[in-house]
Amino acid sequence: MLSGGLDSATISAVAHRDGFSIVALSFRYGQRNSGELEAAKAVAQSSGAERHVIADIDLRAYGGSALTDDIAVPKGRAESEIGGGIPVTYVPARNTIFLSHALALAEVEGAKDIFIGVNALDYSGYPDCRPEYIAAFQAMANLATKVGVEDDGGLTIHTPLMQLTKAGIVELGTGLGVDYAHTLSCYDPPDGPLDGPLDGPRDFTHCGACDACMLRRRGFEKAGITDPTIYLN
Repeated sequence: MLSGGLDSATISAVAHRDGFSIVALSFRYGQRNSGELEAAKAVAQSSGAERHVIADIDLRAYGGSALTDDIAVPKGRAESEIGGGIPVTYVPARNTIFLSHALALAEVEGAKDIFIGVNALDYSGYPDCRPEYIAAFQAMANLATKVGVEDDGGLTIHTPLMQLTKAGIVELGTGLGVDYAHTLSCYDPPDGPLDGPLDGPRDFTHCGACDACMLRRRGFEKAGITDPTIYLN
């Protein structure tokens, strides 16, 4: 499950480290920040993905989120605010929709392992990033798929970042050689990708003030690792 952000780049490196052959899945879902797909392509290439699927799903038909609708992205919130309640950047049922597509791709590929970069410690209030949600979805997946019925092991949804802080994620990825300069976390990037050839990795400008940027910045600060990100603010 590859968005092109810091977390998904890290789980790609973890899967590669653990000896998995990688099939990457990204989504063009009507997000205002379509530049993340450029980052996803770079991460898929650098992680040695055997295949990178970009699925088209237009969640703008439903709206209800600052990422898919004409709703302002919150900026400059304190750390205590970010974790308090469900923010307007939550996309209704997004992980449920995405994981359902991942199940379909896994069955076609003959895969029994799905990696997703959800996180319960530094998460931004999203209900579909909690461990109990992942456990429930995995149980459902093994009732609803051919591999779940015919194979005793069934499908496993891996969440290697679930119990890590953002600083811990940065430390893990840095140790695995992830180049975070070519990832994009921002909910409201001020412009497109910068400073890279059209056919290679690019650096991305981040607004520096949305919840995703705040968590990213503080992760590098707390880890004591130089942040390669370009921030407008």
